[in-house]
Amino acid sequence: MSDGVALFGGTFNPIHAGHLRAAEEVLKALKLRQIIFIPSAIPPHKSEAPLAPAEQRLAWIKKATAEYPCFSVNSLELEREGPSYTVDTLLAFQRKLAPERPIFLLGWDAFCHLGTWHKPEQVLELADLVVLTRPPCDVLSFEGNLPPLFSGRATLEDEGRLLRTTFDSEPKGRASGWVRLLPIQALEVSASEIRERLRKGGSVRYLLPDSIRRDVVESGFYSDANRDESSTQ
Repeated sequence: MSDGVALFGGTFNPIHAGHLRAAEEVLKALKLRQIIFIPSAIPPHKSEAPLAPAEQRLAWIKKATAEYPCFSVNSLELEREGPSYTVDTLLAFQRKLAPERPIFLLGWDAFCHLGTWHKPEQVLELADLVVLTRPPCDVLSFEGNLPPLFSGRATLEDEGRLLRTTFDSEPKGRASGWVRLLPIQALEVSASEIRERLRKGGSVRYLLPDSIRRDVVESGFYSDANRDESSTQ
């Protein structure tokens, strides 16, 4: 579980200091060589309003991560039509990284609902997962906390912090991977809080990277004025 490549997907609406801090903690904890930020075009599980245009969110991510040599950005989900399904992204990266398996980052809430994703078994065949928890979430072990998807398909190791999984894989038979529980400190900031502050005309200093703060504020995508204008179109 080192020197690998991790995929960090999400709406990044907008990308903020908490995203960058979390990525840095994961990079160091797992001794990764690269983390790839992948913004979604049409998130299948989220209905965020307002949602800045995908190309604008992509531009902000590129600008916010530019000074970090181990961070990169990939736009493949913006180039596909339809919902941004994780399984399609992992299939693309499987071809790029083979024989190496990508690592996919997700939060605890997303992990708990993994069974509702599009083709969840194939997601687990294609990638190893790192499940991030941060305060106030105090889950320290998978024991007693596994979604039904893993019933009979996983064994616990490392005091419940590591899952060894086995799922059917075609055409090669059985594919095994792992799921790691990784508590992080990160920062107490969320995209929804930032959008609400911007809607009210509040300050987002220190919440957004300095490299994009002015761009985000002046874009007006999250202001009441822009929301009212959008609703009349």
